[in-house]
Amino acid sequence: MRNLSRKEMLKLMASAGLGMLSVPLLSPLFENQKMLTRPIPSSGERLPVVGLGTWIQFDVGASESKREPLRRALKLMADKGGKVIDSSPMYGNSEKVIGDLTKDIGLADHFFYATKVWTRGRKSGIDQMNASMQKMHRSTMDLMQIHNLVDWKTHLNTLKEWKAEGKIRYIGITHHTVNSHSQLQQIITPRDIDFVQFNYSIRIRNAEKRLLKAARDNGVAVIINEPYESGSLFRAVRGKKLPEWVSKYDINSWGQFFLKYILSHPAVTCVIPGTSDPKHLLDNMGAGFGKMPDAAARKKMAEIAEGW
Repeated sequence: MRNLSRKEMLKLMASAGLGMLSVPLLSPLFENQKMLTRPIPSSGERLPVVGLGTWIQFDVGASESKREPLRRALKLMADKGGKVIDSSPMYGNSEKVIGDLTKDIGLADHFFYATKVWTRGRKSGIDQMNASMQKMHRSTMDLMQIHNLVDWKTHLNTLKEWKAEGKIRYIGITHHTVNSHSQLQQIITPRDIDFVQFNYSIRIRNAEKRLLKAARDNGVAVIINEPYESGSLFRAVRGKKLPEWVSKYDINSWGQFFLKYILSHPAVTCVIPGTSDPKHLLDNMGAGFGKMPDAAARKKMAEIAEGW
């Protein structure tokens, strides 16, 4: 099984008539263990290291057939100890779907909710953030982020006011491109930012040059987006065998290989792979358990990726 990609493994198990929880993507050894957590530097509050991104996957309507897999995924996420759910007004209906479903399953207060402001102007930003709070059924938002740095100076002032008033708990900034890394670094260095979110993966490692170190040195929590490079990493390993030696780091799939490379960096607080598939979510959650790769293993993993 270790030589199959995630998709191939899941297909094989399904064809064999085995249930979702029979797929050995989360070792039975970890059933009674808690997911690894890391502290938010500005507060010391600990967050589970694997969360959930909701771009595209949670942008659905009221159809029960489309919402039911998302409901099951959220239940599984809570069961395995995941907490961070990241959204944005940019993501269509995602905020409302998250709010509705977490309320429906009786776990609204379990999760750590992160969303974003994505507009220009102070009043427009306030209106948009209030709408997000309503859609997600939140009286207090755990993390409000400035999406892709749009009008960030204006919104940062508002977010500081809201944090002082208790309307939000943490302030963050985000982007998803390598070209933004230098600007993100400049912003987090002199200002009171709690979180920075950016792209980082086993093949796109620009953040290792300066940004990750800057976040750690300045006490800023790090959320990683695009860990699978919009799925291109899975296409790159199609037909390739998962190295046997990675089993010593409790890696059971290519998805966990990609995520554990990211999570093994000490500056990373949480990674947010997006999925609407409960089976894939279980696979993702598995990366938060067991042994993390050390420096030597990280080097070997990166060398493997350079050949794709």
